[in-house]
Amino acid sequence: MTAPTPYILFPGTCREALEHYRAVFGGELELHTYGEFGRTDGPADDVAHGDLLGPVSLQGADAGADEDAVALTGVMLSLLGRSDAATLHRWFDALAEGGTIVSRLERRPWGDWDGIVVDAHGLRWLIGYRGA
Repeated sequence: MTAPTPYILFPGTCREALEHYRAVFGGELELHTYGEFGRTDGPADDVAHGDLLGPVSLQGADAGADEDAVALTGVMLSLLGRSDAATLHRWFDALAEGGTIVSRLERRPWGDWDGIVVDAHGLRWLIGYRGA
């Protein structure tokens, strides 16, 4: 069984968001427009489906006229232990650009490292690793 992949409905910013996440995490990005899929519930150049495959995988689309765009409360995307410390620090810093640091990525009293950041697209990330 594989882990679930978040599928995010963006408020018309899917292309920008997924390109940003590709720049942060790397990987391959595939985007398909409403026009390609024959959808008429939004602008033809909006993203009907996007797929980022890499060390961090995400899927998304621009919300259609009858769909709600993402508004997360009580949810974090966890990257705890998903890579080496240097990579996790780099990801944290890149996600913080244009976003808000909720808690710095730093050593906690129990010896592990973690931090929380809300990125420029409104996603909340928990990033950390075991003490080193």
